[in-house]
Parts: sequence; structure tokens; C-alpha cells
Amino acid sequence: MLKMLSATSLLIPMVWFTNQKWLWTHMMINSTIISLFSLTLFYFPFELVLTTNKFMVVDQISSPLLILTCWLLPLMILASQNHLKKNPLNRQRMYISMLIILQMSLILAFTSMEIILFYITFESTLIPTLIIITRWGNQTERLNAGTYFLFYTLAGSLPLLVALLILQNSLGSLSLLLLEFMQPMCMLTYSNKLIWLACMVAFLVKMPLYGFHLWLPKAHVEAPIAGSMILAAVLLKLGGYGILRITMLLTPLMKELSYLFIIMALWGVLMTGLICMRQTDLKSLIAYSSVSHMGMVIAAALIQTPWSFTGAMILMISHGIISSALFCLANMNYERTYSRTLILMRGTQTILPLMALWWLLTNLSNMALPPSLNLWGELTIMVSMFNWSPWTMLILGLGTLITATYTLYMYLITQRGQLPTHLNQTDPSYTREHYLMTMHLIPMLLLIMKPELISGNFT
Repeated sequence: MLKMLSATSLLIPMVWFTNQKWLWTHMMINSTIISLFSLTLFYFPFELVLTTNKFMVVDQISSPLLILTCWLLPLMILASQNHLKKNPLNRQRMYISMLIILQMSLILAFTSMEIILFYITFESTLIPTLIIITRWGNQTERLNAGTYFLFYTLAGSLPLLVALLILQNSLGSLSLLLLEFMQPMCMLTYSNKLIWLACMVAFLVKMPLYGFHLWLPKAHVEAPIAGSMILAAVLLKLGGYGILRITMLLTPLMKELSYLFIIMALWGVLMTGLICMRQTDLKSLIAYSSVSHMGMVIAAALIQTPWSFTGAMILMISHGIISSALFCLANMNYERTYSRTLILMRGTQTILPLMALWWLLTNLSNMALPPSLNLWGELTIMVSMFNWSPWTMLILGLGTLITATYTLYMYLITQRGQLPTHLNQTDPSYTREHYLMTMHLIPMLLLIMKPELISGNFT
């Protein structure tokens, strides 16, 4: 982990001192080397925990998310080149530096052994993300979106800090290695119920749970392409990772108090799916679909069975790759039409046939058709939820049908139909864009052959 962290930190002086002509090339090559090196985390024995020092640890829960974080940095740089090519050189360097600082914060968050250190790094991801949204966003509403993002996350996180300090005082340590061997301190008293609520709400807002999700569509719509990719692919998964980690502290109370949030998460799967079916903005549609998928992850994480944890891990990774790919495709359309309105980008299959193939493959993965990784994650979650309560199958089955409906709607309205006259002179698709989509979809096809690499080894 220290190798990845130190290598990532050394990218910052490289960005500021490299020649302008080679800035993007050097950044792309070096970040790709780091991402390939991170793949070695797949190959340590499942029963071991990699401990480099008393602050950093990697196990089967954090390693897939860590690899996903490192894998996305070169892809974000590749996707951002066209967006930033007209910016002054110093702004380009600052933009890349923000992405690097964000990756360093995420590496620290996923490798933190102490929960207090995890909280600090969890909060530190706010600053570079806020700067990316408010400085390089496309529309004038980006300041409003940044404010929503900041205050929703802070309002959820401050009670978590108080709860962690109380738990530190009562348990004596918040080390992840020691918590497994401690007697849980949370009993069924009103004060401990408040501590449970404070611990969970911060992560449920980050996921986000339906009802706390209003910041997410705004942040996604106003963020530049790299901001949307990292938000959908990794920052939402911080919430899921936090839930998986913190539940070991709160075991006696989980069965009593989690019912309300499970119901809200399952209700959110239906409601956000229906909201997606009436969206006119492409990025907003993809953002709401993220809320729907994360609702399944929240419900699975809160029922606390080995199968549900496995399904939550697989769906988090697969959703991270596919939602990032969908935002890349939406950005490619935006760079040609200068609009996110669905009806203004119809019929592009006739002029960009290979791009239509990427749209088809990504949408089929989003609606969980075989052989996509989403199918494996959703099936595992459905089986575990059915064993918990057979009635949940009605909601999850209906949610799957709605997901298929709005995904097909998104594909048909962007690719089929008569080409508008304003798109007759559009740019062709570039090799950079095809490489970007290939690097998103190859991991999906490879991981379906060996899903235990990212299953968290719960079963």
C-alpha cells in the first residue's frame, strides 16, 4: 500500500515540472503503471491480512475497492483531455493534481486500520471533489451543486465523529484488527441507539440512501467528466465500505434498528427507477440509476448475512465500472452535441456505429444481463434478501423490470431514430474514446470468470 501511496504522491511534482508537450502522456503512462501494479493485490492468500504498519492494512474487503480506485485514475485522465485542452496550462496541472490528491485520500481511506483515521480520510475526499465540481463544472449551477454536496456530507458526518469518540472512550480502541475480538458495547438503551444512528447515517448519506439522495443528481450533472466518474465509481462505495466495516461494532442493535433503512432502501430502488423513466437529462438519468443500484447494496449490507455481504461487494465493484463507462459515453455525446437533453442526441447510431456498440454493451451490463458482473451481484443479493424475507422479492423483481425499461429507453432514444440536422457535421469517434471504453469493459468480462476475487471472501 505504501508503494502505491508514495508512487501516487510522486505524480504531483511530475505534473508541475514536466514539459507542457508531454504532460498528458507522462501522466497517462505513470498512472497506468500504478494501476497495473495494484493488480498484485488480487494475489495474496485469502486468509491473510496485509499489514504494512500500525496504521495501514489491506484485506479482502478493501483490496477490490483499492484496485478500482487505482484503475480509474488513467481512465479519468484519458476522458478529461478533450474537456481541458483549451484551459490554460496551470489550470490543467491543477486539475490533474486534484485527481491525484483525491486518489491519495481514497487509498488512505481504504487502507486505514484505525476507524478514526478512516473518518479523517473519508472527510478529506470532500475538498478535492468540491474543487473539481465548482471550478471545472460545465454549468452555472455548479456552485449550488457543490454546496449541496458539501453540507449533506458534513451534516451526516459530524454525528459520526461524536459517536466514534464515544466508542473509543468505551472500547479503548477502534483498531479494525482488535474489534473482532472485543465484546460489543452497544446494548439496547436509548443512548446507544443514538450512537448507532449517528454511525450509520453518515454512510447512508454517502451511498446515498433514498431520501438523503438529493445532493447526488446535482453533483453528477454539474461535475466535469472526471468528477462524475470518481463520484459514481468510488466515492459512493466509501459509504458501502464504511457500512461493512462499522456493522461489527453495532451487532446487537442492527437487528432492532435497521428495518426502517432496509425499507427505505428497497422503496428507493422502485422510486428512483420510476424517476429515471421520466428524465430528459442523460447525466441525471445515469445518476438516479446509481441511487437505485446503491439501494440494493444498502439493503444487502444491513441484513448482515455472508451472502448479502458478498453480493454487496460484487455489485459495488461492477456498478463502479459500468456507471463510470456510462458517464464516459454521456460525455462523448455532450462533446459533440453540447447538450445533455436526450431528444437532441437521437439517431447517432447511423454516424457513429462503433460507439453504438459500446452503448449497447454498457447498457446490457447495466440491466444485469449475462455474462455481466452486475447479474452475479444482483442475483446474490436477491437470494440473500429472499432468505431474509420472501416479500422483498416483489420489490426487487419489480425494480429489475424498471431498470431494464429505463436502460432500454436510454439506449433507444440516444441511438435510434432519425438523425437531427444539427448532428450532420459531427466529429467521428476517436481511438482515445474506444480505448477508454475497452478499459472499462474488459475488467467486467474477466471478473465474471473469477468473481471470488472481488467477493470479499465472506462465504
